[in-house]
Amino acid sequence: MSWLESSPGVVLTAYHPSGKDQVVGERPANGGDETTSSRRYGQYTMNQESSTRVTERPPFDRSSSQDSLDNTAMEDYWTELENIKSSNENRQEGQEAVVVKEPDEGELEEEWLKEAGLSHLFGESAEDPQESMALLSTLTRTQAAAVQKRVETVSQTLRKKNKQHHIPDVRDIFAQQREVQEKSPDGPELQPVGTNENKCQGKDEKASSGPVDNKELSPPMREDTPASETAINLEVSFAEQADNQKELSKERTQKIRGNDASLPSFRLPKDKTGTTRIGDLAPQDMKKVCFLALIELTALYDVLGIELKQQKAVKIKTKDSGLFGIPLTILLEQDQRKVPGTRIPLIFQKLISRIEEGGLETEGLLRIPGAAMRIKNLCQELEVKFYEGTFNWESVKQHDAASLLKLFLRELPQPLLSVEYLKAFQAVQSLPTRKHQLQALNLLVILLPDANRDTLKALLEFLQRVIDNKEKNKMTVVNVAMVMAPNLFMCHALGLKSSEQREFEMAAGTANVMHLLIKYQKLLWTIPKFIVNQVRKQNTENQKKERKAMKKLLKKMAYDREKHEKQDKTTNDADVPQGVIRVQAPHLSKVSMAIQLTEELKASDVLTRFLSQESGVAQTLKKGEVFLYEVGGNIGERCLDDDTYMKDLYQLNPNAEWVIKSKPA
Repeated sequence: MSWLESSPGVVLTAYHPSGKDQVVGERPANGGDETTSSRRYGQYTMNQESSTRVTERPPFDRSSSQDSLDNTAMEDYWTELENIKSSNENRQEGQEAVVVKEPDEGELEEEWLKEAGLSHLFGESAEDPQESMALLSTLTRTQAAAVQKRVETVSQTLRKKNKQHHIPDVRDIFAQQREVQEKSPDGPELQPVGTNENKCQGKDEKASSGPVDNKELSPPMREDTPASETAINLEVSFAEQADNQKELSKERTQKIRGNDASLPSFRLPKDKTGTTRIGDLAPQDMKKVCFLALIELTALYDVLGIELKQQKAVKIKTKDSGLFGIPLTILLEQDQRKVPGTRIPLIFQKLISRIEEGGLETEGLLRIPGAAMRIKNLCQELEVKFYEGTFNWESVKQHDAASLLKLFLRELPQPLLSVEYLKAFQAVQSLPTRKHQLQALNLLVILLPDANRDTLKALLEFLQRVIDNKEKNKMTVVNVAMVMAPNLFMCHALGLKSSEQREFEMAAGTANVMHLLIKYQKLLWTIPKFIVNQVRKQNTENQKKERKAMKKLLKKMAYDREKHEKQDKTTNDADVPQGVIRVQAPHLSKVSMAIQLTEELKASDVLTRFLSQESGVAQTLKKGEVFLYEVGGNIGERCLDDDTYMKDLYQLNPNAEWVIKSKPA
């Protein structure tokens, strides 16, 4: 139920489920207090036995997306917002807000270049300039354009400020990139290797007709409806796809409409070299992935005409112990002293566990709040007794635990989606198609700090379990998105005083983004193949430079390099025949095995061969406890999924070693 008209001095009307508008009173010309106004004018009788309070909403300009939202579902959002305001009144005093710094002219781009691993372009830097040049050599056309735009802005700004830093001309930077690309690289080309499905998709992106996926333009629906799945293209840069589609499909591209548009079903394409997920790569390669993800996200927003501005939180004094209002990193340090290796806050895990103990079939779960004063008292008691292990969890009702979970998210000194990227998450709603929105969210999840990303994953998985019981708890994905959006996007700790007008503007967009995060969570933790290939290429470029340096060193030492290589090659050839890989398993009873490559051999087959020969304690090991890794060559380290075809991957990285081991905690 919501106001259809709310201008001063006019008759107020409410939407009734019957489809007829009900006159509920006249709003005073002076606007009046919301609570007073609600008491005086916010009642209408649905029948003789019951009445429902209607909360007056402030005047606002409805956008098309707001018009399309289901009125009943939106009530969940406003109710949650009122609950949050009520809860905030009971918060402990003295909690400081994070100050969000508005960057000066050029400072934003300078910070962006640092975050993208390119700080050496405008001054002194701790980064290796050779690494940066290798990064530049891998960029796509749209990525290079995004970098060039930021370099030019920084250059102009520093000249205005009469800074003495030497800034290379952007034409020189990308001239070097072109020279590197024109030279034939050592080793195999990193062309996409996959199924015909992937190859056809790459062609489709550049097809002259350039049709927009019909599923993205499907009629508005309230709930997700079953639809045929579309493979999301992970082999071609998202920004390049968007640019090609923009040029070739201008007349056919339509914008989606708000939360009611049914969400198309996307799936990961079948990739013979294996799907790479967050957590599969070594830290040094993951760092490169983050650099490339930021550049790619910026290029995608540039192509689609969306302004992407990172915010920067000024460090302030925060609590250094406790549970609520503690930075995630500090909280995890506390928890790891209790449970080594934990990646998700213990209090967060316990609250989810408590909710699930009460049964996920409870009607109104997450929507119905606990009593504000009781929640405040529970918070204070948890702060004292949680780590001591003396807190009585039996005293916590299910709805109280749900309220505490949401309070935990709101009380974080910096939002779970991070200060730097919160606005970028909000801007996802402005992207023209669901595919673009999914692509942007994929890159944003990659960019989140580890602690934030891991906690977000645990939250989304829990929310999906709630939604799986929607027939009994009446909490559909739309309801859950409406309830959770204010808790993730309206972080009070930022000190941003949002007007009610602003709240209306944010409501539809943030609820839609929350819906997307829940719906596509299984896809969002995937690292796109084109980014992994860029990392491989960057590593290859770095190795070429290292080999050149090594050659000079060997000449100085008068080392018989040719003889050494010949002996080394003879040993390797005798040890591993052509078409055979040697797999190492240092922690298993069978520590090494030569395996013949075939067209159908998968990573899962290799693991099965090793585990079938285990004895003693190692015999209890199962798939899912140990994994096959690709180590070295053009990648630092990569955990392989079970469906990786070994021969295809060997062709992509012939210099790799193959190791079976468990994943680090």
